[in-house]
Amino acid sequence: MPEEMEVVAVASPTGGNAEGFAKRHGIPRSYSDYREMLGDPAVEMISITAPNRLHAQITIDAAKAGKHVVCEKPLCMTLEEADAMIDACKKAGVLLLYAEELFFAPKYVKAKQLADEGAFGRVHLVKQGEKHSGPHSDWFWDVEQSGGGALMDLGCHGIAFCWWFLGKQRVRSVYSHLSTQVNARRTKGDDEAITIIEFENGAVGMVENSWNRPGGMDDSIEVFGDKGQTYADMLMGNALPTYSEVGFGYAVEKASSTKGWTYPVFEEHWNYGFPQEMRHFARCVRRKETPISDGETGRVVQEILYAAYASAGLGRKISLPFRPKGIAKPIDLWKKPELAEAAL
Repeated sequence: MPEEMEVVAVASPTGGNAEGFAKRHGIPRSYSDYREMLGDPAVEMISITAPNRLHAQITIDAAKAGKHVVCEKPLCMTLEEADAMIDACKKAGVLLLYAEELFFAPKYVKAKQLADEGAFGRVHLVKQGEKHSGPHSDWFWDVEQSGGGALMDLGCHGIAFCWWFLGKQRVRSVYSHLSTQVNARRTKGDDEAITIIEFENGAVGMVENSWNRPGGMDDSIEVFGDKGQTYADMLMGNALPTYSEVGFGYAVEKASSTKGWTYPVFEEHWNYGFPQEMRHFARCVRRKETPISDGETGRVVQEILYAAYASAGLGRKISLPFRPKGIAKPIDLWKKPELAEAAL
């Protein structure tokens, strides 16, 4: 999106990463410390793609430096961090933008447009699922860095999607079932998650997540109303059914092999909504658009994540608001249900 912005710098503490990334993508400057990058006057906005445990500190430092912030999902580890991030950006007069790309995925945007036009009557059930073979980066599997498992990693998308699709109404309750089915040797987190969200008007959101699905990314929605329904598979409608006995370079994210029948996707980033999301954020900085996904959005998701992990720990529905104090990371509410009990 050169008409909206350009990448002028990159930072990574891992030796050679920033320099190599800058060289590959023609980025003018690279830094081994993000705090040095924050002193670069050419930088107006930063995109935080670091482990979850670092989101809050980087955001607060960026706000103090006068930089707008795009923060990858989930927003942070705790509700206290969410509040501190929002407050820091408000005080500094900078934007805190929450990178939820499902708000921009073309098929899902179309489904919401149809719903808002009344195509399905009163929508009473929205389902979103994201399932694949697990994260690329090792830190995702470490709950001390990520804060949780598949629910934290993937469920944050579905939670945000259902809330957005149904008009950002208040959440009444959350029920979640979590388990570690396949990856117990690799993580202390959940690798299978099913979450049910009850909204103020009685509508229900159902979110299904897994790190145990080989074969590539599976991301889809279902919408049901009293006058109709719709289904959308984010990628498969933009795939080429392909057979190869020798394999080839790349088919789709998370696919481990390209031999036999595969479904290579074209315009993959566009289908996810990433370019549209970043274009919107750039235009927000220029005051040409109003953010549709901000720090408050991330905070709503964080509270529902808290409730979901607590629900799994206690084996029952959790009513909102649910704002326990002093929680180190959401998964603790599942692993240590006494923490969830004390917060009720």
